[in-house]
Amino acid sequence: MQRGSGPLTGALRGVLPGRTGAAASSGPSGDDDAPADRYADFARSALGRKVVPGLGLPDPAPLRRDAPGAPLAPGPVLVTGLVPVGGGDAAPRDAGAAAAAAVAAAGARVLLPGDDDGTERLGGVVVDATAARSPADLVGLVGALAPRLRRLARGAHVVVLGLDPDRLPDGADAATRVAQRALEGFTRSLGKEVGGGRTVQLVLLSGGGAAGLGGALRFLLSGRSAFVSGQVVRLADPVGDLPDDDLARGSRPLEGRTALVTGAARGIGAATAQLLAARGARVVLADVPAAADVLAATAREVGGEPFVLDVTSDLAPDRLGERADAVGGLDVVVHNAGITRDRRLRNMRPDAFASVLEVNVAAPLRLTEHLLATGRLHRGGRVVGVSSLAGIAGNDGQTSYAASKAGVIGLVDALAPRAAEVGATVNAVAPGFVETRMTAAVPALNRQLGRRLSSLGQGGLPVDVAEVVAWFAEPASAAVNGQVLRVCGQNLLGA
Repeated sequence: MQRGSGPLTGALRGVLPGRTGAAASSGPSGDDDAPADRYADFARSALGRKVVPGLGLPDPAPLRRDAPGAPLAPGPVLVTGLVPVGGGDAAPRDAGAAAAAAVAAAGARVLLPGDDDGTERLGGVVVDATAARSPADLVGLVGALAPRLRRLARGAHVVVLGLDPDRLPDGADAATRVAQRALEGFTRSLGKEVGGGRTVQLVLLSGGGAAGLGGALRFLLSGRSAFVSGQVVRLADPVGDLPDDDLARGSRPLEGRTALVTGAARGIGAATAQLLAARGARVVLADVPAAADVLAATAREVGGEPFVLDVTSDLAPDRLGERADAVGGLDVVVHNAGITRDRRLRNMRPDAFASVLEVNVAAPLRLTEHLLATGRLHRGGRVVGVSSLAGIAGNDGQTSYAASKAGVIGLVDALAPRAAEVGATVNAVAPGFVETRMTAAVPALNRQLGRRLSSLGQGGLPVDVAEVVAWFAEPASAAVNGQVLRVCGQNLLGA
């Protein structure tokens, strides 16, 4: 084993998506040749179901991913407020009422505290904690959730609603900020307890963010968010207009929109292009000249249009602009192209370090600024970057890669306000361990560690990353801007 490359380091090197990882897969799903997770297969077998719990081993439950015609949740969704100690009014406040209406509109059966007889398996729970004004109020989370946790169906989702502690209304006191900030620690910890393929998220509201609850809850309570847990989503004043006909669009919320995905020949990029097309978008798939043949085949398979483009070329902004003009402008841009040049810093060549920064963050920055400056990104546009867990937690031997992926987070921070001025948003996904042919090259022990070091106890699939990208791309996500969402099964490293 290379010096400095212990099991944990090696495992994490396998999680990092982009062109290097994408280029190793064989089709739009990106996981055709991914290694089988034999431990998960055993844990789910008749013998494993007897042995694994008794030995306290990780129990990677099957995830309830989205499927055509699938219901929002695997059972009724309970919407409740905080439950005072000793009992009392647990009715949700304004945010909870809006959540209940949104869940019902999405076709799920809603239970309010007075309707819950304590017997049904729950497909989800939404807790309105926006009323917490002091640390003592948080005890109401116990009454709201503790009696219901054993009733959660496998694959159910818990969503806690709070107020963004950094954007509280004028006049809010310190105790309110303390209470609302504490919700993050609560939800991250609960996410590590629930098991059974269940997830826990925190949605923080500010300004007119409640208007975006419908789109957020349709994602967070559904199988689309199966590999997302322990995360914080902030909903603020919508950028541009929220669609009036969003629900009428059904499974095709991107109908009439044009998307461009870089690094799209294989892997996560191909899975993203496929999903965007399935959701109704016209998709342009871009990749380097060396991948032209595979790119053309993938484009045919997903019903998209191939576009050979080296994003690092001096001509790339102009060529992208010409292509945008040819398709009538762009509504969605996904910067998925990426490379790795893994070496410890003492062995790193400056040109190798520079190449990673150029592909992974400098090119997306240039291309996005060009689209914004020339007006080729439509009002209501969506830019989605691909960061990585390495950019958040760091990784031995990946200084260049981690710097570039942290730089993507900086790109989001810097460009989101500028994009908002023209009615567009900029967000990013940060994948963890994702099953591709790249992870197949990781030694078996390291691969197992990479899979198990998360609350969900398993690797994700390329479609899990694509689902978050597609959600960011939707018109209904106008209240989400300037955010980075981890797609990692709540990896135990990083925040």
